[in-house]
Amino acid sequence: MDSQTSQSSQAPQSPHTFQVDLRGLVDLLSHHLYSSPKVYLRELLQNAVDAITARRAEQPDAPATVRLYASGGALRVEDSGIGLTEADVHSLLATIGRSSKRAEGLESARSEFLGQFGIGLLACFVVAGRIRVVSRSARTPDAPPVEWTASDDGSYTVRTLGQDARTEPGTTVYLTARPGAADWLGHERVLALARDFGALLPYDVRVGDEAVTGVPAPWDRGRLTPAARRVALARHCQELFGFAPLDSIELDVPLAGVRGVAYVLPSAVSPAQRAGHRVHLKGMLLTERAEQLLPDWAFFVRCVLDTDSLRPTASRESLYEDETLAAVREALGERIRSWLTGLAAGDPERLAAFLSVHHLGVKSLARHDAEMLRTMLPWLPFETTDGRLSLEEFAQRHPVVHFTRTVEEYRQVAPIASAQGVGVVNGGYTYDSELVEALPAVRPGTVVAELDADTVTAHLDLVDPAEELALAGFLSAARAALDPLGCDVVLRAFHPLSVPALHLDDRAARHEQARAEAEEQADDLWAGILGSLRGSAPRARLVLNHLNPLIRKVGSLKDPELIGTATESLYGQALLMAQRPLRPADSALLNRAFIGLLEWATHTESGEDGRR
Repeated sequence: MDSQTSQSSQAPQSPHTFQVDLRGLVDLLSHHLYSSPKVYLRELLQNAVDAITARRAEQPDAPATVRLYASGGALRVEDSGIGLTEADVHSLLATIGRSSKRAEGLESARSEFLGQFGIGLLACFVVAGRIRVVSRSARTPDAPPVEWTASDDGSYTVRTLGQDARTEPGTTVYLTARPGAADWLGHERVLALARDFGALLPYDVRVGDEAVTGVPAPWDRGRLTPAARRVALARHCQELFGFAPLDSIELDVPLAGVRGVAYVLPSAVSPAQRAGHRVHLKGMLLTERAEQLLPDWAFFVRCVLDTDSLRPTASRESLYEDETLAAVREALGERIRSWLTGLAAGDPERLAAFLSVHHLGVKSLARHDAEMLRTMLPWLPFETTDGRLSLEEFAQRHPVVHFTRTVEEYRQVAPIASAQGVGVVNGGYTYDSELVEALPAVRPGTVVAELDADTVTAHLDLVDPAEELALAGFLSAARAALDPLGCDVVLRAFHPLSVPALHLDDRAARHEQARAEAEEQADDLWAGILGSLRGSAPRARLVLNHLNPLIRKVGSLKDPELIGTATESLYGQALLMAQRPLRPADSALLNRAFIGLLEWATHTESGEDGRR
């Protein structure tokens, strides 16, 4: 028994061949690999162009034409390429995954071809129910033409034709639309797709009598004057992307085989918005949604370029992420960086116009590039207590560059700090605090400090001790009213006189406040843990302005309850003036204070009426 088992296990096994369900493959292509049925025309153009390229490698003077004729739900594509023999038809057209451009030993030749993945004509089944190919080989001109006919059910036939079926080398492809897809083979649709995909192809491509190619790429029109070149590029951008650019940046990286142009958007966009760039591979449109082409900071441009070095993915609708793409991305980023540097050095008006729209993109670049920060320092605008200024100008005015990390903190202190002569930069906007902190690295000797509540309070004038002692009762009642909110009350004299009270806190105070609120709502275990985290963090403070007439009047009150209500009202008004988001406790306090003041006013009025 063991001997029989051993002999059975060593018996030769017959090899089997994978079977392909063409209908399933068509569904895979149309719904998963390709984003749209329109790619069928790109595949047809690709095959025709590659066939011409192959023929011209052997016969440099061979004609180079592609003609497309569309009508009545049918399309005919003729090319003057190298053609196919009967053996080629069986080997290439009927074998999924095999490509004549991926043969062993042809790696250098492959770089001249557009298609390399062996899907080829099968992509046409997304719109066609039947494909017929008639081809005559340029390598064996005496051989008769060969016909390959395939249906979307997976069947195909091959036969030889008479010599007059096609007299010249090349290939003709006939498509018959599948049900519901006739519109894809209409003349206007085919013309629009051919122009979109093939406008930059190096050969003569026409749809009927209408030329698709023939006009050079805008970056190849070298004989134009600089002014005429800018006009031509602006017109190209308007036609391609639908906007008039602020400026155009030529992208020429010969070592990477990249030529193109970047158009500067005329309006601001979010840094999170992914830019869609148009990329052509040897003249054929590869994708109009290339997102990884430029560094993330260059979100203010839209590119169109042609390359012969970047690799496409199998669907030929995006770029393959590899070292070459990374190197090209860095080189294109350097071109845009050089353009910015050139504007700063020689065209400040255009730079100012650009920065008025896209300062955010330049700030994003400058925070990682010290040289760019140094170059842009005199130009990048920041919100400050001295107005909208560059950091260079602001640092010249103030020995210490104070900044806040949030817009809310800035709004709290800006009016007061400005009146006291303290310069503050609003670092709450995207990238601003990072750039302020990087200032000493590019401007040696500059002192940068984050503004906190203690710094602001230290710049406010102290009140005469005798006057503050006289207000001790009032201050004690005011502090008692705000203590549950984690806020102290201090008395200072400051300008402007119109500000009765100033609410000051910082990140440490807000963290402590959040911890205390969480402790109140937690169970015993978590309350104990949160309580152990209590440190010596400063509390928020309400700074009352002793110079303000209202504060002087409120300070004369004797009723502790009325003092508490008035203090709560001043606290709420200070929060609103700082445009701070209100917590539920703050909203409740404002409502309570408002009602309390109304009751006090109504009660006083009634008392006076009664005395009358």
